[in-house]
Amino acid sequence: MSVTRSPLATPFPAMPVIDGVTLRVARAGYKDWSRCDLTFAELVPGTAVAGVTTQSRCPSPEVEWCRAALALGSARGLVVNAGNANAFTGDRGRAAVEAIAAKVAGHLGCQPSDVFVASTGVIGTPLPILKAEAGLDAAFVAPPASWQEATNTIGTTDTFPKGAVTRAVIGDRTVTLVGFIKGSGMIAPDMATMLGFIFTDATVEPAFLQSMLSTANRTTFSCISVDSDTSTSDTVLVFATGQAGNASLSNLNNTGAAAFQAALNDLCRQLAHLVVRDGEGATKFIEVRVAGAESDTSAHRVALSIANSPLVKTAIAGEDANWGRVVMAVGKAGEPADRDKLSIRFGGVEVAAEGCVVEGYDEAPVAAHLKGSEIDITVDLGVGPGRATVWTCDLTHGYISINADYRS
Repeated sequence: MSVTRSPLATPFPAMPVIDGVTLRVARAGYKDWSRCDLTFAELVPGTAVAGVTTQSRCPSPEVEWCRAALALGSARGLVVNAGNANAFTGDRGRAAVEAIAAKVAGHLGCQPSDVFVASTGVIGTPLPILKAEAGLDAAFVAPPASWQEATNTIGTTDTFPKGAVTRAVIGDRTVTLVGFIKGSGMIAPDMATMLGFIFTDATVEPAFLQSMLSTANRTTFSCISVDSDTSTSDTVLVFATGQAGNASLSNLNNTGAAAFQAALNDLCRQLAHLVVRDGEGATKFIEVRVAGAESDTSAHRVALSIANSPLVKTAIAGEDANWGRVVMAVGKAGEPADRDKLSIRFGGVEVAAEGCVVEGYDEAPVAAHLKGSEIDITVDLGVGPGRATVWTCDLTHGYISINADYRS
């Protein structure tokens, strides 16, 4: 299936090498394509790891494997397969993950629990073990790959490679964080078919790395939606190789910890936005901000109700300033709201307030805003101090076209 590059795509950034990380790619042949579909990352001994995974009650064996391995906090290898999600595949799917981890562990001389595995693609077909093992054999002897090559390799319906880079100062050392991600459809993470991998040369204790990733996740990956569907395979992993030589970070009182948290937040936000920009069939990047809610949690729920509404998303696709659909989405969220205090803005222009349209409302500037590719919707519920921001995209016929023949 051919895909057209998203009109919201951004160039892949220049991403530096991270000491302690070696990337390689190979073709396992999980689908009938000529491209590479297996990414292998070798990590130096002592690498710390943290992760967040899907809240789906039907997770893939890869997700279950990663959850168990994350409890140990160390990593030596990562394998990412594209073209087959290996989800809902029973014992055969679990056997494939175990075989991959064992083979990489034998190659690296580590424990299988030090190897992390992720897969993305069609649900319901067991990952073919022989193809996976042959792909690994090819990867083990392949030349080192670039970040962009690794990113291209893990894509499915993605139309452009997605990467980001940030830095932070810890004491007298500058540490680097880079990340790449895939995701275009089945995007409504409760953490976040989305796979993201972040690498840093910083020295960070595993438990603190997990705390910082969970913090970053709450306002980034858990605040995006393309189609309101949560994948069985969503996984974001952070690997810290410790090669920068900084004093180890173990809590927020450490020098440089706040700077590292800010850099991680920024990197996760960049990556999350890129997924939305590649939403299947997307032509508009939409930011939804909700204020005046009873709590931040309540604001988040209302914001997602707006972002996930097919009626709101299709109105934006059609460049129609139909603020009534936003009222509908607020009302159906089931959260405290005061109809007669509610206000709505498109692109900074107030269109409705105190239970009705603004007197003398001129739709022309709103219509002009909706013709752009960056759309802002702001809602004030008027009942409390809670606020939240989420990001989504419009819903076009392109989404139907991509998903109607996804398995072909």
